[in-house]
Amino acid sequence: MSLSCPTRRQLLKGLGGAAFMSLVPAEAFASRSTQGSRSLSFYNIHTGEHEQGVYWEKGVYLGETLDSFNSVMRDHRQNIAAPMDKRVFDIIYQLQQKLGTSDEVHIISGYRSPKSNALLAASSNGVAKKSFHMKGMAVDLCIPGIALKDVRKAALELKLGGVGYYPKSGFVHVDCGPVRRW
Repeated sequence: MSLSCPTRRQLLKGLGGAAFMSLVPAEAFASRSTQGSRSLSFYNIHTGEHEQGVYWEKGVYLGETLDSFNSVMRDHRQNIAAPMDKRVFDIIYQLQQKLGTSDEVHIISGYRSPKSNALLAASSNGVAKKSFHMKGMAVDLCIPGIALKDVRKAALELKLGGVGYYPKSGFVHVDCGPVRRW
């Protein structure tokens, strides 16, 4: 069953498509931009590895760069890499845009294998047994030179997924799951 908006139908019928389009702000019809490029720079605090590059250009995700990002975000405990959800990189990019920085993002935890997650969950109440880290949908991060509370605030304002605040451990968790906070 298809739902439709009678008001819109009436407007289109009465005014004609072109007239209706002229009444509505252009932003209402703008699609996701396919122009420009997006780049990120990472440092994994556990492995000492750095990765940087353009991961999205002219509407296309660049596989080679994503592979290098997946590697730097791998489970360092088991040395296992898995594909990270592309939305995680977009969240980090938008977070940096909101914060006005392109500085290197420090990765505390990206992908986490089920074995590593179980070990961490057994020793800490702060680790979810069904963590989005195991699906490549989450990252724990900090950005040197930017207060952790500001990173958290910006992530919350984006409303793009979950945001966890761990000031004692020195990181903010962001994921591309449902919008929530803790």
